[in-house]
Amino acid sequence: MLAFFNYLLRLANLCQKEFIAVLKDPANRVILIVPPILQSLLFGYAANFDLTNVPYAVLDESRGGASTELIARFDGTGVFHRVATLDSASQISDVIDTGSALLVVHFSADFERLLSAGHTTPLQVILDGRNSTTAGSAAGQLQAIISAYNQRDGQDAKPAVTVMSRAWYNPNLESRWNIVPALIASLSMIQTIMLAALSVAREREQGTFDQLLVTPYTPLQIMIGKALPSIAIGLSQAMLVLAISLYWFDIPMTGSFWALLLAMLMFMITIVGIGLSISALSANMQQAMLYTFVLIMPLTLLSGLATPVSNMPQFMQIVTYANPLRFAIDLVRRIYLEGAPLTLLWHDFIPFVGITLVTMPLAAWLFRNKL
Repeated sequence: MLAFFNYLLRLANLCQKEFIAVLKDPANRVILIVPPILQSLLFGYAANFDLTNVPYAVLDESRGGASTELIARFDGTGVFHRVATLDSASQISDVIDTGSALLVVHFSADFERLLSAGHTTPLQVILDGRNSTTAGSAAGQLQAIISAYNQRDGQDAKPAVTVMSRAWYNPNLESRWNIVPALIASLSMIQTIMLAALSVAREREQGTFDQLLVTPYTPLQIMIGKALPSIAIGLSQAMLVLAISLYWFDIPMTGSFWALLLAMLMFMITIVGIGLSISALSANMQQAMLYTFVLIMPLTLLSGLATPVSNMPQFMQIVTYANPLRFAIDLVRRIYLEGAPLTLLWHDFIPFVGITLVTMPLAAWLFRNKL
């Protein structure tokens, strides 16, 4: 028991040294606090994106000629791609929650009868509000198709078919609701991977690495001592962006705070594993920064933050399975906006575990060889 207590005390001393090394410089403190705030505000106000590939599902309870013609018009645009034909309304939540479809078009059982009788006939469209800008654009294109259908005879009568849209998880289809929660993962990743990547490289460049070698610490203890402060700082920045989302942009959080915290903890461990591998591999801080900047850009572009993964080429979609940020953003959006429990999100944790099991032993091996 005493040996275990001494082990923890050594780790605490290492962590204290790392915190002091990071926070003693006022410039470092500014870098850790100001960029997440400015980037959150910048992305929240300015970021925007569209989608040209719209996966959708159809629930046709009418099964008449009019619904068949409209479905053919949707499929013929080259923009809408039908991914499912549903049999009941209970299946709608499945395709929306899993992200298989961006929208569901629902033809009611009396659609054909009302249309034949000359009445204005509603067409229900259910949108995935978590992808707000994309869903709004898709709804606009669908409305254009309906308008063309209503004017097919060249008459200016009242619209025969009207679209009744409803957005789940984001009723007003505000793009900010889609972007800002995703920044909880993406912005904290940037700072965390930089801190972890520079930790050992900074020791070598400042000449304190040799002093660390003569201490009784093992490579594993050194690695854990350098990992824990980066994880703690990454979680703190994630909570800072969360506070901005909640209290500055007034984006309501539907899910559990503790589920989000657990998701971010697992994500931070994975990112620190990548950062420590870079740090152990780098000979100096310049190399570590270069490797990190080269890695951050593809991680961000292939995460689904700016462009939905489903809209990427097939081979790039396969590559994204090695990107932990993709699954972190999916976790944040589903917990924050949808309120999904962890029992439905367990599959997003598998890449975290897999990547960590590769990067942490790699970092430890590099530590031993560098020692």
